[in-house]
Amino acid sequence: MAERRQLLPFAALSASYFAHIGFFNPYLPLWLQDMGLSLLTISVLTAVQAATRLFAPYAWGAVSDRTGERVKLLRLGAGVAFASACLLFWDWGPVGLGVVLLVMFTHTSSMMPMSEAAMAHLVSQGGGFDTKRYGRVRLWGSMGFLVTVFLAGTWFEAFGMKHFPGWTVVTLGAVVISVWWLPDHKESAHSVDAHLPVWPVLRQKAVRWFLASTFFHVLSHIGIYVFFSLYLDALGYSKTMIGLLWAVSVAVEIGWFYYQSRWLPRMPLTAWLVVCSAIMVLRMGLTAAWADVLWVLLLAQTLHAVTFATHHTVCIALISHHFPGRLRGRGQALYTITAYGFPGVLGALLGGVISERWGLASVFWVSLVISMVATFTAYRVWRLQHPRSPSAVA
Repeated sequence: MAERRQLLPFAALSASYFAHIGFFNPYLPLWLQDMGLSLLTISVLTAVQAATRLFAPYAWGAVSDRTGERVKLLRLGAGVAFASACLLFWDWGPVGLGVVLLVMFTHTSSMMPMSEAAMAHLVSQGGGFDTKRYGRVRLWGSMGFLVTVFLAGTWFEAFGMKHFPGWTVVTLGAVVISVWWLPDHKESAHSVDAHLPVWPVLRQKAVRWFLASTFFHVLSHIGIYVFFSLYLDALGYSKTMIGLLWAVSVAVEIGWFYYQSRWLPRMPLTAWLVVCSAIMVLRMGLTAAWADVLWVLLLAQTLHAVTFATHHTVCIALISHHFPGRLRGRGQALYTITAYGFPGVLGALLGGVISERWGLASVFWVSLVISMVATFTAYRVWRLQHPRSPSAVA
């Protein structure tokens, strides 16, 4: 019971943060489109979030590792992000809007890595990562996403996109409240691994292949994160239906997070990486070829339980294994940079160019090819753990 009480504030933060993400990420492109901006401009502005993940998570993670003050830093980040969101009510033009988003994303993009690092010791048992405990916390994030992605779709369908800034302020206000509920626990600065360098870990072949697999897997997801709502809108789906299709993917994600402790032990974590990327190939193929057939699109969205939820838990567990103790903040930050920073910038910008030239469907065909590369890199990670012969790990 005491452990459950310790995890409740982290569940609240996960719920409020992903409630913010649940409306912001799917509908930001539609808001920008409603402002009359071109596809290329929209792709550049949505890439700002990913661009901040190239530097902000590691900078915040390094400070949090050195000081141990993860909660105080979370409170600072949430406060600045909330203040920045209030500026969205004014028309700044594309460049001014890009600056506002840059400030806001710089302070939100590191919140989950720091939160995951602060929570890591609570979701570990006997020195190992407890997928059941982690899943029960993380599912609250998915529930927050589910609520706002559906409600926002219905709201925007009825009242238009003009209330997008208001939704941003309200949801980030909830994040501010939740970070102040977190216990203000400072990690000991005298930990044996307080000043360990991160480079020896990165020199390990398995770690490099693992980070490569996360890069390509999430890059194949960018079509969903940035262009999926625009794609469905172009196909004639209503904003309510767009919200519903997003909600389907999150509903199955919640189910997986709740029951994942029953399934994950059946295979090595690195084998799950291969499965996740292979299923991503199927998902992208269905989305690219048959998005105008509702039941096929619904089927593709249910695969999110594996392509995102399973993959995310496996990655967090492997990061906790390779980057223990005071390396956690930097490990989580490196994961965010590699898996969401570089892929986000590259995917959004290239996707904007590709979609303007060949149409939105082409983005998902390219994602299919990238997911094949992700499957190969994941296979290399698994093979390093399970070599055919001792020489295979050399």
